[in-house]
Amino acid sequence: MPVDSPVHIAPRHSQIASPIMDSDMDFLFVLPLSVIPFATETLRGSRLIKNHHMQSVVELYAEKGMGSGQIDVHDLPTHFNWRNAAHGDYNILRKLADMPSFDVYSLRRSLRALEVPVNNFSELRLSDQKNKELTGYMQRFTMPLIKEIYGADAQDVTRFEDLVHLFNDPDVKKALARLRQMADKLGVSIDQIPRFIEDYGDIFLSLSYYNNCLDRLEPLLHNFSAAATDMRKSMQVRNDRNLLAELERQEKMLAGLVNFLKHMFSEFEAMSRDLWSNLSASKFEQVREYIESVQVKVGSVLCGLTVKMNAWTANFSIPTVGGPAARGEFIMTQMRPGMNELVAIARGQTL
Repeated sequence: MPVDSPVHIAPRHSQIASPIMDSDMDFLFVLPLSVIPFATETLRGSRLIKNHHMQSVVELYAEKGMGSGQIDVHDLPTHFNWRNAAHGDYNILRKLADMPSFDVYSLRRSLRALEVPVNNFSELRLSDQKNKELTGYMQRFTMPLIKEIYGADAQDVTRFEDLVHLFNDPDVKKALARLRQMADKLGVSIDQIPRFIEDYGDIFLSLSYYNNCLDRLEPLLHNFSAAATDMRKSMQVRNDRNLLAELERQEKMLAGLVNFLKHMFSEFEAMSRDLWSNLSASKFEQVREYIESVQVKVGSVLCGLTVKMNAWTANFSIPTVGGPAARGEFIMTQMRPGMNELVAIARGQTL
C-alpha cells in the first residue's frame, strides 16, 4: 500500500475528543530518563519527550496549571553548566534525541544498537494495566498457539497465561503430548518450549500494542478530518490557496500513513496464520526477525501520528472551539513540521 495513497480518512461528525494519555512506559513519545544511569541527578527525574514538531526535548517538570518545562537537548550544556561539550550525559542524550519513537519495543532495539547503558532492561516493558487492556488483541495471535497445544480442548483455554502456567503444573497428559509434538516440529527439546512461548508472546504482544495504538488514534483522526471538511466551508479558508493546499497535503499524508499501518498489521496477521500451517523453528525465526526488523518503523509512524493528533485534540477538542484562522495557523505551523520525515520513515528511506 503506497504511503501517498490519495484515499482520505472518512470524516465523521465532530465530537468532543480527548488526547491519548498513558503511563510513561506505555507512551509512544515519552522516555522516562530514570531508566538510564545519568550522572546528573536532575535528569534522572526528568523525561525525554517529542514536542509538537517531533523534536526531542527534555521535560524537567510538568504540572497542571504550570505547564511543561522543556529544554532542547542542544541547550543542556548551558543549562547544566557542563563545561565539556563531550560530557557523558550529553552524549547519551544526543543519541536518544535522534530516536524516532520511545515505545518500549523500539527502545529495546535502539538502545542496544546505540550502545546506550540501561539500569535494568527488564524495566522496558508495558505496564500491567496496559497488558490487561491488550488481552483482546492478543487472542487473535495466541489462539492458534493455544489450539496447537490443547487441540479440541482449546475452547476451555482462553488466556495466554494458561500456557505459561502449564509448565508450573503440567498435569494434563494431553497437553504434554502436544507439547512434545510441538517440540518435535520446532526441532528443540521440550524444556526449550517455555522460551519459545515467551518469545512468541512478546513478539505478538508488540503487535497487539501497536494495533491498540492505532485504534485509539482513529477517533482523533476522524475528528481532524471532520474539522478539515468544516474548514473548507469557510470563505476565509477558500480564499487562502496556500492553506487549502496544505490542508489537502496533510490529509493525504495522514491517510497514507494510516493505510501503511493497516497494511502492515494485515501482513502480520497473515504471517501469524501461516506460521501454524507448517510450524518449524526456521519459520518462527523468520517471522520474528521480520517483525522485529520493522518494529522501529511502525512505532515511529505511530509515535508521530499520536503526537500530532494529541496536539490537535488538545487545542481543538470541542468542535465549536477555535475558528478557521486559529485552526489554519495550527496546520501551517504545528502540523506541517515533521510530517515529511514520517512519510520517509514509512517508505523506508530513513530511520
